[in-house]
Amino acid sequence: MLNQDEHFERADEMLKVCCNDGFAAIIRSPLAMGSLSGKYSVDSALPADDIRRDPLAWLRCFMKGGGADPDWLARLASVRDILTSGGSTMVQGALGRIWAQSDLAIPIPGIRSEEQAIENTGAMAFGPLNQDQVAEIDALLREAQFSEDPDHRTGG
Repeated sequence: MLNQDEHFERADEMLKVCCNDGFAAIIRSPLAMGSLSGKYSVDSALPADDIRRDPLAWLRCFMKGGGADPDWLARLASVRDILTSGGSTMVQGALGRIWAQSDLAIPIPGIRSEEQAIENTGAMAFGPLNQDQVAEIDALLREAQFSEDPDHRTGG
C-alpha cells in the first residue's frame, strides 16, 4: 500500500489492518497522477487547469508550474530497471509492486485513453513483482530522498 503523500512509500500498518480484518485496500492514485509512467520531465508543460501545475503538498512528484520534481525523477530513475524488468512498462511494474504487497491491495489507476487502459490491464500478464524486487526497490528508495529545501519545488 502506498501513502498518498509519497506514492513510493509503503503504508504497511494500514495494509495490515485491512488484511487482518479481511478488507480490501483500495489504492487511490497508484501511478502518482501519471508520474510513474515515466513520461514527465522537469520541462514538461501541463495545461493551465491541471492540478499538477500547482500541486498540493502531498503531490511531491510535480513542481509548481508543471514540471516533474527533480528529486522525484531521481527516485524514479533509481528503480526504473526493476519496474521494467521482464519487459513490463513502468506503469505495469508500479502496479505489480502494489500487487506484491497483498492479494487484498487493489490499485485503481486513472485512465484517460484506450492506450492507457490496454497498458494498465496488460500489467496482469506480468503479475506482482517478486519479494526480492520489492526489497530492492525499498532499499533504493531509502537512499534517494527528497530535498529538504522547500524552494526547490518552486524554482526559488
